[in-house]
Amino acid sequence: MAGNIPLAGFHDFMCVLISGNIFVGKLSSQDKYLLPAIAEELNGIAPSVKESVFFTEERLPPFDAVIATGSNNSSRYFEYYFGKYPHIIRKNRNSVAILNGMESKEELGLLADDIFLYFGLGCRNVTKIFIPEGYDFTMLTKALRKYKDRLSMQSKYMNNYDYNKSIFLINQILHNDLEFCILKEDNSIASPISVLYYEYYRDISDVINYISVNREKIQCLVAGKTYTNYTVLFGKSQQPELWDYADGVDTMEFLISHND
Repeated sequence: MAGNIPLAGFHDFMCVLISGNIFVGKLSSQDKYLLPAIAEELNGIAPSVKESVFFTEERLPPFDAVIATGSNNSSRYFEYYFGKYPHIIRKNRNSVAILNGMESKEELGLLADDIFLYFGLGCRNVTKIFIPEGYDFTMLTKALRKYKDRLSMQSKYMNNYDYNKSIFLINQILHNDLEFCILKEDNSIASPISVLYYEYYRDISDVINYISVNREKIQCLVAGKTYTNYTVLFGKSQQPELWDYADGVDTMEFLISHND
């Protein structure tokens, strides 16, 4: 299970139980307390849950199907070890946003949530924004600064900020320093922690085409209107619905089809 944000694996946990399967979970060392606590609460409500939930820190016991979440690097190992079983193997993904320059103060404030909640560590966190040529950053930077005080108090986050700022300064790379976050023009999707990439566009259709071509790198698109079937409105990237399956793969269908 992933450990990048709290309870990152809860949806998979829930789907396994609802589909009538037995859950055997190997937890991330970064998130090993919350899910067992929830399982304990569920057992208090429905004692039969105890017979369907098992956590392990050792080698996995026999299993029938696998859901594994990790990095692009670890996914190669998952494919090697679990490839012969029915599986869902997830890799790195990030989310992007499209701005048209007409967003309200409230919408930009919500976008700040999409960017900074959980320190930007989630696959649904926005790491890059597409903006029209000639975009005025004034309202955006003001909206982003609502996170300045709380993030400035987090030493690990600020270590990332200091490191990235140093790299940009030493290499004379143009950037906009917000004193807790750095805006940088870049063609890449995934940005380092404390850095938000942006890219200008002339025609919105070019952006949609780019996003379509890079679909396997993108978890969701955040915008003020619907452009794709995985578009979410500002402020909703960290509030997925039960049917918002990671990577667009229907977890319930997978589990039910392999439930003997």
